[in-house]
Amino acid sequence: MPFSRKNSKLITTLRVPYGPYPEKKESHLSLMDKRINRFLFDQPKRSKVIKQFPSLLIDIKKQAQLLENIDEIKLQNKLVSYRNKITQQGLQDTYVAEGFALVSELSWLILGMRHHDCQLQGGWYMLNGMVAEMETGEGKTLTATLPVSLMAMAGFPCHVITVNDYLAERDAEKLQPLYHALGLTVGVVTSSSELSEKQQAYACNITHCTNKTLVFDYLRDRMTLENRNSSLRFNVEKLYGKETSENKLLLRGLCFALLDEADSILADEARTPLVISGQGSDFQEEAYYRQALEMALKLEKGSDYLLNEKQITLTEAGDNKLQQLGEEIAGVWLGERRRKESISLALQAQHLLLRDEHYMIDDEKIIIIDEYSGRSMPDRFWGRGLQQLVEIKENCPVTGNRETLAKISYQRFFRRYHRLAGMTGTAAEISKELNNVYALSVLKVPTFRPSLRRFQQTTVCINQQQKWQKVIERIIYFHKQGRPLLIGTRTVDASEHLSDLLTKQKIEHKLLNARQNEEEANVIAEAGNFGRITIATNMAGRGTDICLQDDALDAGGLHVILTEAHTASRIDRQLYGRCARQGAPGSVEAIMALDDGVASEDKGWMMYLLQQIPSIIDNTLGQWVAKKAIASAQKRVEKTHFIIRSKMLYQDKQTEEGMAFSGYSE
Repeated sequence: MPFSRKNSKLITTLRVPYGPYPEKKESHLSLMDKRINRFLFDQPKRSKVIKQFPSLLIDIKKQAQLLENIDEIKLQNKLVSYRNKITQQGLQDTYVAEGFALVSELSWLILGMRHHDCQLQGGWYMLNGMVAEMETGEGKTLTATLPVSLMAMAGFPCHVITVNDYLAERDAEKLQPLYHALGLTVGVVTSSSELSEKQQAYACNITHCTNKTLVFDYLRDRMTLENRNSSLRFNVEKLYGKETSENKLLLRGLCFALLDEADSILADEARTPLVISGQGSDFQEEAYYRQALEMALKLEKGSDYLLNEKQITLTEAGDNKLQQLGEEIAGVWLGERRRKESISLALQAQHLLLRDEHYMIDDEKIIIIDEYSGRSMPDRFWGRGLQQLVEIKENCPVTGNRETLAKISYQRFFRRYHRLAGMTGTAAEISKELNNVYALSVLKVPTFRPSLRRFQQTTVCINQQQKWQKVIERIIYFHKQGRPLLIGTRTVDASEHLSDLLTKQKIEHKLLNARQNEEEANVIAEAGNFGRITIATNMAGRGTDICLQDDALDAGGLHVILTEAHTASRIDRQLYGRCARQGAPGSVEAIMALDDGVASEDKGWMMYLLQQIPSIIDNTLGQWVAKKAIASAQKRVEKTHFIIRSKMLYQDKQTEEGMAFSGYSE
């Protein structure tokens, strides 16, 4: 069946949204209405997108044949004609095949890379506003050029969003020649970009940026506009000859965004809102926070407070003791609500935020470590006094409290794009959440070549000492074969502990964690060398190819060892995906312990039994029970994090409704 407008109403006609700062208005449909919409519209569209690709692929190949051996002048004329057509008439579904063929042909001529069928399929899914789940190593960066190029040529300001500055700069530099050949301008925004540089970059057809930088720039625009961005406002300012707000803005609205590592941005990092803060007033805050920590240290675990599953709950006895302590100090400590909140934060700083896991210290400054990427976040701060409490705990200079100037959650921000799409290697586990929150469907893209990844056994050890001994044994075993190894750890502390153990054994290796952010690309790029041993936190160079040397391939490819279950099974899968890419050989195994973070904090009956009688794991049945127990613990943590994200979404809605009368919701 030919791919024509008659039998496909998927993209229909996309036109650039109108207005000085276009963004989609929030939907206020009830949960039932949303479910009805998904049933009537989203599911049929998803089905059609899948069914129509084979006929689209036939048309793309026909268009590609017409471009073979065409001279440069004719190719440019054809490109100009195509751009004029979709600019004037909008991006219609009948124009997709021609556009994909043009982008693929120019990619071959300029970059030496032609899109294969699976990449065309991923590009088609994303063009329709969906998340394409593509295995690691399948060329997501090149795939993204298809939807981004067509949307940009149609006049949409395009934001290509990734998780760190390095990837944003790398992709912009790598793809710039292709985009320039298509007649498109490319800009890149990083956390260190100046205001004028940002304005120039956002003015380009395509802007590569990170999620945090983008959201902060959007919040600054909202502050400039005072949350009012109507056309009337801009026209009045021009009429009176005032310096218009439009000239001070960074972005050109929220038209089209493509998210690289969509699961990381939309789920992992969506548990806390992004806040622009200024220096607040100082009313002897440091003394107050020191008193809070001193009072917290006087409370006894078990009798005064309960600590479980990363939560702290004050008991009745603890409340009574706090009341007595507050009456002794008097002043602000006489207020029950503030007293309980401050002590809860002090207990959290004391017991839940751990050095080299949740933060590290650099030049007497507290640097937060991102829980999911393992990267340092020097521009991030805890709020509500938590930052100051940790600084006092670690004897660092205490910074002033911060006053919130603007705030928004990822859930709320990304739903304001007129069209949102994404790509990742791990989205299946949260597909329902992505659909419910962002109206994004997840579609699996087949691999270009069959995967040769071999999953070896998972070993559960009684304690940390036994686990690290087993890890060392496996490293030595594979190192003798000349196979490159990537050993993934959950925390900075664990990575450095393993590094010390290997150093004592005089085994040469490379270490990558939040302290070596700048070296990430080089370390990971060389991780595929013959006999190379690399230890990495869960960042594991995500987004960077591990290229295997020929002798490393002959030895059996990269072997990955997971040393601890992460707080989401998707992160485990991300680490596994570092090996056996694009049909190359490779293998993975997991070596864990009953006293690992996720496992030790679990209160399930299986884990309780194993912790009481650890010798159970000495046989095959015991190992099976242990693996099931750790998997159950991981699912419970995932559920907890999902609840946190759901509560944030609910709070967003409540805030918007509560502030609606004033016109301000952020």
